[in-house]
Amino acid sequence: MLVFGCDRTTNTKFLGLLVVFRQLIMTETIAITLFWTGDRKISGFHDLSSAITPQFISCMATLFDDLPLDFGNNSLGGDNIPHGIATNHTLPLQVKDKQMLAVHSMDNADELNLKLESTLQELPVWNVQIELDRPGHELGKIFEQQPLLPGIILTKNEQYVGMISRSLFFEQMSRPYGLGLFGGRPVEYLYNFLHPEEFIIKADTSIVAATQLALTRSPQQVYEPILVHTQPWQYGLLDFHQLLLANSQIHVLTLNRLQKEKEKVKIARAGYRDLQENYSRLVQNEKMIALGHLVAGIAHEINNPINFIYGNLNYAREYVDNLLYFLERYQNNQPYAEVADLAQAQGIEIEFIMDDLPKLIASMRVGATRIKEIVLSLRNFSRLDEAEIKAVDIHEGIDNTLIILQNQLKPKPNRPEIQVIREYTNLPKVECHAGQLNQVFMNIIANAIDALSEQYELSDALQEIPKEFHSNLMIWIRTELTDDEHVVIRITDNGPGIPENIQQRLFDPFFTTKTVGKGTGLGLSISYQIIVEKHGGQLSCISKPGQGAEFIIRIPLFSELKNC
Repeated sequence: MLVFGCDRTTNTKFLGLLVVFRQLIMTETIAITLFWTGDRKISGFHDLSSAITPQFISCMATLFDDLPLDFGNNSLGGDNIPHGIATNHTLPLQVKDKQMLAVHSMDNADELNLKLESTLQELPVWNVQIELDRPGHELGKIFEQQPLLPGIILTKNEQYVGMISRSLFFEQMSRPYGLGLFGGRPVEYLYNFLHPEEFIIKADTSIVAATQLALTRSPQQVYEPILVHTQPWQYGLLDFHQLLLANSQIHVLTLNRLQKEKEKVKIARAGYRDLQENYSRLVQNEKMIALGHLVAGIAHEINNPINFIYGNLNYAREYVDNLLYFLERYQNNQPYAEVADLAQAQGIEIEFIMDDLPKLIASMRVGATRIKEIVLSLRNFSRLDEAEIKAVDIHEGIDNTLIILQNQLKPKPNRPEIQVIREYTNLPKVECHAGQLNQVFMNIIANAIDALSEQYELSDALQEIPKEFHSNLMIWIRTELTDDEHVVIRITDNGPGIPENIQQRLFDPFFTTKTVGKGTGLGLSISYQIIVEKHGGQLSCISKPGQGAEFIIRIPLFSELKNC
């Protein structure tokens, strides 16, 4: 038993005396007796039974970090201290009042299976409630029973009113006369006196956002518990420390996710580089294939006039030799009659030579002109990768393309000639990449030729070729100038058409309906890239099965992508 003496004239409080003997309290269970002295003599004992109440003891226990104080029920009075009193009220260890709800167990945030997008709904919250008409000292009992409880929700007729936090409660109770003023009175008095600030967040708020919001509170409020609005008029209390733990776990998850994403990006970049290299090789292969078709067609086109010229050269040489023979005789002053007789004897027809030689030379000139046209067409295609945009004649580019493809348009053993009908509008020069645009024309027209040829061969094999189809393999090329200064080129065929499911993938890289070795699936993809990316235009297709296909090229008259 410890006996504390206080001079009646001093202002030393009982609470201060307890602090002096804190170390003793930590080591053993003690009983406390208080008496008054006067002039260093015991002047009498004062009955403090009404002062040392359960709520007072509860408050003291909390202030001393919940030390195991035990104040026995037995009186310590006796002969030695006949008028002294000792009070002991056993500290309650259970909250059994029906008006106080049970506390849910609180898990550590590290044990929760949180995700980056986790919300406050996934965190455990406290739901301890007390009615406003309950005495204030019962708050201390609840806080003592639940050392981790951050606060208590206040209700009136089981309806939410407010909240008192642990720190705010004990701060008020530790002040002079705090326990006496509010311990025995209803909780409502304490609540109205404190007017505690409330911080409410909806339960569907993400943990990261809730942490950021909570940190915006004033320094005095930043560590106060958070009211989580779970349902209409229903709230739970979340300890700010618990929120920080959850946020730190999400931060770790974010770092892990970031590291994984970095690895994925690293792998993706390597894959992208490989894809770019493969794509470049395939594009180059596509160009080589196109060049192969071009060379084959050009070789055939050039071969015909060359053979014609070469064959006529023999006749031309014979004619020239005969003429030189006559000139030599005339140079030797031989009479005309004698020379004529010699020519007739040798079978030389002077009159026929004079009539046929000009025709022969004219036909050779036609062949040479044809070769010149083909060479000029080749010169356009020799600048496919030219970066500079120039104002060019679109019609000239289409005509050059048709010259190169002329061999494929001619009649074949298994199909008739493909006729090309050109319906040109009077167009001004268009700013574009001429060589690249010619490549687009070649890809689309060559596809139309292939479609017509394959359809004819298939129908021939099935013996289902209509009579009119034999002479009606057609390709139409139309140009027009729109009011908004765009040039439109329409390339239409009367082939088998394109099914809708294929149209959806028509411009996808590597997509082809041709057999292996006949196409890489890059022709239309490259054409789409040239029109859309290089010229800021549009490339589309309109088709129905059995009704042919129409490719529509739309590009601006004046390029806005001169530096692309």
